[in-house]
Amino acid sequence: MASLLDRVRAAGLRPLRLAGRDLLPIVQGGMGVGVSAHRLAGSVAGQGAWGTIASVDLRRHHPDLMARSESMRDGDEKKAVIEQANQEALAREIGAARRLCEGRGLLAVNVMRAVSDYASSVRTALESGIDALVVGAGLPLDLPELAQDHPRTALVPILSEARGVTLLWKKWERRQRLPAAVVIEHPGHAGGHLGAARVADLGDGRFDFETVLPAVRRFLRDAGVEGQVPLIAAGGVRRCEDIQRLQSLGADAVQLGTPFAATLECDAHPSFKRVLAQAREEDLVEFCSVAGLPARAVMTPWLKKYLGAEARLQSVAQRKKRCTLAFDCLSQCGLRDGLKDWGQFCIDQRLASALRGETARGLFFRGRGALPFGDQIASVRQLLERLLTPGVPLGTPAA
Repeated sequence: MASLLDRVRAAGLRPLRLAGRDLLPIVQGGMGVGVSAHRLAGSVAGQGAWGTIASVDLRRHHPDLMARSESMRDGDEKKAVIEQANQEALAREIGAARRLCEGRGLLAVNVMRAVSDYASSVRTALESGIDALVVGAGLPLDLPELAQDHPRTALVPILSEARGVTLLWKKWERRQRLPAAVVIEHPGHAGGHLGAARVADLGDGRFDFETVLPAVRRFLRDAGVEGQVPLIAAGGVRRCEDIQRLQSLGADAVQLGTPFAATLECDAHPSFKRVLAQAREEDLVEFCSVAGLPARAVMTPWLKKYLGAEARLQSVAQRKKRCTLAFDCLSQCGLRDGLKDWGQFCIDQRLASALRGETARGLFFRGRGALPFGDQIASVRQLLERLLTPGVPLGTPAA
């Protein structure tokens, strides 16, 4: 049987060269809460690709860590216990993924800049020996300082337009640390939190890969590092032909989230996977998250009910003394801080419900477009093989 790297070359694609390794030009995006934990990330890396653990609230995969705060009263002490439990869970998940992939591929941790334990999660990932740190949902201008004692760890920001790349590059350059790679996310296609200021901006042409990738390539050439900093295109990738097109535009690799969430190895409940796999384009909706960012998700019963009440909830939004769940997962939260233009719900609670497969109560983030296997749940290996095989129509079942 031909290796997956052989398939890369047979399809006319280029491997991704990063951290001294030749990888498949496919990156599994980070998906929280708990959707991409050790099983998915380790399985992807084990096939020679780039697997990513999402750092947010991983204690939900560990009953003993969840139990630590269950009987505690809300307050600073409970918050500290939850935060420590999540850092311990992250370290556990990194270790388990490392054992699963057996040194193959590349393992990364995705940390949202917008979460309150951003710095703690960065430190935990670094101290656990992670290969790469991926940061989005805000500009991680301070990441070089946080990682200064770990010069070999690949630092990878997620951005959506050339202007953001230029700004971050100049800030990092002053700190004598440059990105090892850059993820360019198209907010018009990706799932979850999106790299645009407003929902109305999601379709703006300035985010098109045909515009952004060549512009960033020119910037890298002018900076004297062309060919040294891989660009990873994220959003809407579903077929080998998508990878071929994006590499022709200047990308070195692609990132996918939703197709990996619909695999057997994904760490979420089987019902979570079915919701994503069975959703049609008309089932997707865009709205403002409680984090103040545009988001894209499946219109489930809870989301339909929430959006119907959103205007009323925003009109009466008030700052609260503390997070209703004592977790305080976001550095700024529309619900807790009474921000009237932001979402008015507990995102951790709703994403945790989705993780458990509670279809009536959960928030199910999803990217646009039909999936490679349609509504079928396939394995990571089958997905990678499909993505590296030209000429297969979308929705074709696995053999």
